[in-house]
Amino acid sequence: MAEPLWTAAQIAAATGGTASGAFDVHGIAIDSREVNQGDLFVALRGDSQDGHKYIAAALQRGASGALVERGVDIAPGAPAVAVDDCLAGLTALGAASRDRIEGKVIGVTGSVGKTGTKTAIATALARSGATYASERSFNNHIGVPLTLARTPAASRYAVLEMGMNHAGELRALTGIARPHVAVVTTIAEVHMEFFPSLEAIADAKAEIFEGVQPGGAVVLNRDNAQFGRLAARARDVGVDRVISFGSAQGCDVRVIKARLREDCSTVSADVMGTLVTFKIGIPGEHWVSNSLAVMATVAAVDGDLGLAGLSLAEMQPPRGRGRRHRVDFRDAELMVIDESYNASPVAMLAAIKGLGQSVPGRRGRRIAVLGDMRELGEQGPALHAGLRQPLRDAGIDIVVAVGPLMQEMAASLGNTIQAVNSATAQDAVRQVLDTVIPGDVVMVKGSNAIGLSKVVDALLALQDQPALRRAMG
Repeated sequence: MAEPLWTAAQIAAATGGTASGAFDVHGIAIDSREVNQGDLFVALRGDSQDGHKYIAAALQRGASGALVERGVDIAPGAPAVAVDDCLAGLTALGAASRDRIEGKVIGVTGSVGKTGTKTAIATALARSGATYASERSFNNHIGVPLTLARTPAASRYAVLEMGMNHAGELRALTGIARPHVAVVTTIAEVHMEFFPSLEAIADAKAEIFEGVQPGGAVVLNRDNAQFGRLAARARDVGVDRVISFGSAQGCDVRVIKARLREDCSTVSADVMGTLVTFKIGIPGEHWVSNSLAVMATVAAVDGDLGLAGLSLAEMQPPRGRGRRHRVDFRDAELMVIDESYNASPVAMLAAIKGLGQSVPGRRGRRIAVLGDMRELGEQGPALHAGLRQPLRDAGIDIVVAVGPLMQEMAASLGNTIQAVNSATAQDAVRQVLDTVIPGDVVMVKGSNAIGLSKVVDALLALQDQPALRRAMG
C-alpha cells in the first residue's frame, strides 16, 4: 500500500490534539458522503450542520479515523484525534503540510478565471512532475487548508485556488499557503457589493503577494487596467520578479497570433523569449488570456513549455464552466453550452461572445438563458444593461431572462432579439423546453444561487424521457 498521507500521531502533533489510537490516513474528507477508504473525516461544524453527527456514517464508509472536538461523545474505541476546534485543527494540519511540501506552491486568484486557470496550470505541470491541485472551487478558509492537508509531501508542484469577497481574506490564506508564485488572472467588477471601486478589489487581491516566498514571482495580466497598481503592490511587499502576460508590447509572455474556432483555439506566443505554438481544447477568447497565464506560471517554476503546450490541447472545461454538450434531438442535434456555475459581467460578456461564435444547425438559433449576476451592489442595473449591445453584436436570437435585473435588461432589447421572462430557474426549464428546436445552440449562464444548472440538466435529458420528466417536476 502507498505511504500514508498522515498518521494519527502526525495529525495529533500538527493540531495539538490527542489521538485515541494508531491509524493511518490516505486522504481527507469533510463530507461524510464523499469519504473514501482510508480517509480522515474532519467533523466540521457549519451554520446548519454539525459533522459530528456523521462520524459513524463516515467510519462505516471506510474512514480510518476522524478529527473531532473534545467533549463530543463518539462510539467507544472509534479511531479519532480530539482537538479544541475542528476548523482550527484543519487549518493547523494545512499549515503543517505546507511546511513539509518539497516542491513549488502556486497560488491562483483573480476576479474571474481562477478555477479554469488553476486546473490548466496543474494539467500543464503534471507532465513535468507530481502535481496536486485544489478540487473544484475549494478556495476559501476551509478549502485552502484542506487542499494543503491533502497534498503529498513529495509533490513537485501544488496549485491552490485562492478566493475572496472581502478585504483581508486573502491575507489570511496566503499566510498559510506561502506560495512561490502568485497568479492574478484579472481584476473585474465582481463582488462590487462589498467594495467601493475596482482599485479596492485590486488591493484586496494584492494581499496574496504578502505570502510570496523570497525569490518568488507574481504573474499579472498586463492588459488589465489594474496591472500597474498590482505590480507596485507586489514590489512594495518585496516581490521583485513580476512576470506580465497579455497582448501589449513589452509583455514577458505575449500573444503573437491567435485563431479562435467554435470548439478550440490555436495560439502562437512569445514566452520569455521562446516561441511556443499550441492548441487550447477549450474555445473562447478569454481562454487565450488564461493560456498565457499558464505559460507564464510554467516558465516561472522552470517547467517544460513544450509539454505544457501539449497539455492545453487536452483541456476540457468542467461542468458549469463552458462545457459543451451535443444532444440528439428529433433526428437532429442541439448544442448546449453549460456556463451555469456562476456569473460576473466580464465572464458574461465572454460567454455571450462565445455563443456568437457558435454555428447553429439548419434553421437553428442562438439562445442565451441568462440569470441575474449577484453581488454587484448599486452598479448591478447598469452592468446588466451593458449586456444589450453585446447580445446584439453576437447575433443572439432569443434571450430567456431569469431574475429581475436580467428581465429589466431584456425588456429594453426591442424587436431585435426575442425576450422571454422567467421568474425562477424551474420556470426557465419549461420555457426553454417549449422553445428549443433541432439545430439550436443554447448557452446557460447566471449566478450559481439562481440554479440554472436545472436548465442544463433538462436539456441534456432530452435524450432520456424519464429523466426529463423528473427535471420538469
